[in-house]
Parts: sequence; C-alpha cells; structure tokens
Amino acid sequence: MSTHESERKAHTGQTGRGRAGRERAGRAGPLRLLAADRTASAACAVLLLVGLCAVLGPPLLGDLAREQNLHAVKLRPFSTAEGWEFVLGSDSLGRSLLARLVVAAGTTMSVAVPAVLLSLLAGSVWGMWAGFHRDWRETVSMRVADVILSFPSLLLAVVVLYVFDPSVANIVAVLAIARIPVYLRTARAESAELRGRLFVDAARTFGTRDRTIIRRHVAPVVLPTLLTVAAVDFCFVMLTESSLSFLGIGIQPPDVSWGLMVAQGRQELRNAWWTAVFPGLAIIVTTGAATVLAGWARIAGDPAQRWRLTMPERGRPGRRSAGADAVVARRERT
Repeated sequence: MSTHESERKAHTGQTGRGRAGRERAGRAGPLRLLAADRTASAACAVLLLVGLCAVLGPPLLGDLAREQNLHAVKLRPFSTAEGWEFVLGSDSLGRSLLARLVVAAGTTMSVAVPAVLLSLLAGSVWGMWAGFHRDWRETVSMRVADVILSFPSLLLAVVVLYVFDPSVANIVAVLAIARIPVYLRTARAESAELRGRLFVDAARTFGTRDRTIIRRHVAPVVLPTLLTVAAVDFCFVMLTESSLSFLGIGIQPPDVSWGLMVAQGRQELRNAWWTAVFPGLAIIVTTGAATVLAGWARIAGDPAQRWRLTMPERGRPGRRSAGADAVVARRERT
C-alpha cells in the first residue's frame, strides 16, 4: 500500500467518524449529551445537590442551625457521638456545622441567582437593542457600560453597602447593577455582527419590524453565549457575596452564608479549623462545578462544536488513529 493510499484511508476514517459524530449530535438531546460527558455530569450533580440544599435546607434545618448546645462545643468532625447532625463538627457555640452549611446554601443562592438573572435579563435586552440599531443608542449604551466598569464590582458594592443597610435585597441590587455591562457588551457585539446577515436582510425585505427580528432571529443565536457568560458570572457573584460577608458588610447574623461562616471561623483556625475549612470547600466545589458546566454548555450550545461531545474517546480531537500514526512514522523515516 502506498503512502498516498494510507493517507487517503486515514483521512477518510477521520472524516467518517466526524460525520457520524455530527449525525449523533443532531439526534441527541441535552440530557444525552450531558450523560456522555462524565465530568459535566458530575458538575451538574453537584449543582443539583446545592440547589436542593438551598430549597429544602432552610425549612427543614433552620431551627437546628440556630440551636446552641454548650455540651457540644467545638466537636471534631466525622464523629456521631452527639448525633448525626454533628458529623461535620460544631462551632464555638455548639451549633451543628452540617445544618449551618445546608442553610447557608439557601442564603448564598438567594443572593447569587437573582443577581445573575437580573443582570442577564437587563444586560442582554439592552445590549441587543443597542447593537442591532448601531446609532446613538449604541454609543450611549457603551459609555454607560464603561462608566460602570470603571468601578470594580467589589469596591462599588463595599461603598454602597457601607452607606445603606447591608440587607439581602441591597446586595442583590448592587451586584446586579455592577454586572449588567458584562452582558450588555457581549449582547451588543453579537447582535451587531448578526445585523448584517442575510437572514436579517430577508426578514427586513418582508417588512418585519426590528423588535420582531431581534426576538425571533437575533436572540436565539445570542442566547447560548449569554448563558455561558451567566454560568461563569455566577461564580464571580457568589465569590463577591462571600467576600462581602467576610468583610462584615454582607449577610448579617442571625442569617448565615458560606462567606459569613468563613469569616466567623477564621478566628478559630487553630482550635477548630473545620468551622472555616468546610464552608470554604463548599464555595470552591460549587464555583468549580459551575465553571465546568459552563464550558460544557458552550460546546453543547454551538452546533459546529456539539458533535465533539458524542465522539468516542479514541476518536476525539487530539488523538490520531493507528493509520494516521503509521503515515506520520513513515514520513519521518523517509
């Protein structure tokens, strides 16, 4: 067999696998694509667990998280001598760390999720409106975004919450306003590029209004990118809330959040390290899972890249077939 024939067969095999992967991706739904990626499935399971804790934790374990037991002060973790609720230990007031972690998940999510949703809705609508028209509206929108971005999000939140009451509503409002430019600039860039596409010109030819074009033709294309940005921004907002609580201007007692638990537990690192370590691990694991799922969602939402999720492990990009390896080796010898 000649070298050219080997190259042709290797290329044909890779093309066939790529075509088969695209066909499988076209037939596969989101759940099937998610099940094909073990890492993304594990990240999704972690976020679902956090979501269940956030929804069911406060009504089920709220009293237990606030209950003090002076006979169980600073219990070490992984011991059930005082009951299952102390499996992760207790703090300096004898409160169950497990119960407080579960309840704190609800408080942390009640800040991060609304802030991301509000900024996503406002920024995406504003950005698509400004980018599609490309006139004074785009110029004014970009200048407003530049002004907001000129102030670091954490610094802006610190100043505002120092002046006003550091309640949950104020934290959500200031974080949502600070993150609007992220979605505004992304949506503006995407819609400005789509404005010159042929399908937009065809819709205009048939007399379709600009508002309808944005809703039917532009938004479905821009939405996957915005959702990926939102998944990554969720990590940033949650870390910002934890930082504010750590500084003492975020969530206030008797409410509890992961950041507040870290702030309260840092003074006991020598005697009760678990009071700060476990909340910190909860923050790290949750943000890591959200980042992994955001990367998966970006590939799954792109029709040109979705087929990679359905390819067998040995046929994925970055791995060559045996025929291709043989061709490369033969070239090196000659």
